Amino acid sequence: MPSKERFAEGPVALFECLQQIPCNPCADACPRGAITVKEINDCPSLNEELCNGCGICMTHCPGLSIFVVDYTYGKEVALVKIPYEFSPLPSAKEEVDALNRQGECVGSAQVIRVQNSPNKTNIIWLSVPQELAMEVRSIRLRKEERDGAK
Repeated sequence: MPSKERFAEGPVALFECLQQIPCNPCADACPRGAITVKEINDCPSLNEELCNGCGICMTHCPGLSIFVVDYTYGKEVALVKIPYEFSPLPSAKEEVDALNRQGECVGSAQVIRVQNSPNKTNIIWLSVPQELAMEVRSIRLRKEERDGAK
C-alpha cells in the first residue's frame, strides 16, 4: 500500500494480487520498470517512485487485480481507474453505482473516461468521493439511465 505522502503526489497503481501463481504480464508491460516479480510465482512489487499511474499494467493483468487511485484529482473526489471487461460499456459523464469488492453498492460514481484497449480489458476512469477511493472496485450501470439514454 502506498504511503499517504505517495498518494499526495498523484496517481499510483494498487495491486490486489493475493494469489501466488505463475504470472508477470504487469511487470513486462510497465514502460517505467516500476513493477518487478522476483520469482514467477511471487506477487508483484511496485516501486512507487517510478509509477506514474498510467494504468498500462491494468490492461495486461489477467486477474483484473490492479487499480489506480489518484487522490489529487479533486478537493473532495478521487479518480479511481478500474479494469472492465463487461458489455455494454458505460459512457463518459454517466452516473453509475459504485461497488465494493463484495459487489455491494457503496455509493455513486461518475464515469470520466472509457479507455478502450485492444486486448479487451478496458479501463474506466471514475470520479468518486475521496472516502470511497479505497473501496470502489467495480461498477453497475443504472438501468433507468440506460433506458433514458436510448
